[in-house]
Amino acid sequence: MKVLFYGTPQFAVPTLERLLESKHEVVAVVTQPDKPSGRGMKLTASPVKVLAVSRGIPVLQPQSVKTEEFHAEIAKFAPDVAVVVAYGKILPRRVLDVPRHGSLNVHASLLPGYRGAAPIQWAIIRGETKTGVAIMQMDEGMDTGAVVDMREVPILEDDDTVSLGHMLSYTGAEAMVQTLDRLAEEGSLAATPQEHDKATYAPLIKREMARIDWTQAPEQLLCHIRGFQLWPKAFTALGAIELKITGADACSADWVPASAFDDRVAPGTIVEVFKGRGFAVRTGGERGVITITRVQPPGKPEMGAFDFLNGGGAEVGKVLGQ
Repeated sequence: MKVLFYGTPQFAVPTLERLLESKHEVVAVVTQPDKPSGRGMKLTASPVKVLAVSRGIPVLQPQSVKTEEFHAEIAKFAPDVAVVVAYGKILPRRVLDVPRHGSLNVHASLLPGYRGAAPIQWAIIRGETKTGVAIMQMDEGMDTGAVVDMREVPILEDDDTVSLGHMLSYTGAEAMVQTLDRLAEEGSLAATPQEHDKATYAPLIKREMARIDWTQAPEQLLCHIRGFQLWPKAFTALGAIELKITGADACSADWVPASAFDDRVAPGTIVEVFKGRGFAVRTGGERGVITITRVQPPGKPEMGAFDFLNGGGAEVGKVLGQ
């Protein structure tokens, strides 16, 4: 079948790669316009565009997908189906309906759970133990279309948005290609409407959401740090500076002095140093404590938390978040 592909970030690349390896023909790729990035704010192509250009696939980068010009341009390719993976813009009905078999989407959750812009992040932040991918027939709603395939993926204890996103991207790629194979062979797809009353949501991530609340229990804090790993990274105040916390592990209450749990010790207090590993911080919850393993001070690269303390960045007794 002739496939019109919509996608922008690295998450979409495995699906495009699998389509290019398949028996289907990618007739064009639609991706976001190049954006400035880095210190020099140089215009940078999306990962999807980089792959498409390297394979000689026509690339469209409209500022708007609602114009007559864009509608006419994609219609010229006469696609049988559109595949949408993290494109980044809402597609209007008349665009979704251009392909004769409509438009299919790879969504990184078990729908109707975690509809919205950031399903991977929120699944981790909220402490879920499983997630997955759904192949969905697109409509004008926010991830409300009928589902044609669903695949479950466990969330491991040490998963962050990077590792889980990697796994989901490849799971979604395989599911999409197999869905297109069925569509080509059978001419249609069996689809299950979503139970809309069971929907949960994964709103767009905003920077302030990543601020650490040290009164949370250890399990919540570990999920928070892993869930914001890709962007903007969990952060906290350390005196006059902002310190990003990029790595943390569970910590037994037996590993720190009993005085760490005195009522006068505020959540966020550094209570112990583990040579070569990091430092322990008092949290909320009964005898709550976690180990910070990696940090990123302002204007500096990420580093080991022990090296940060050893270099004079902080010391036992210092309170984070104040």
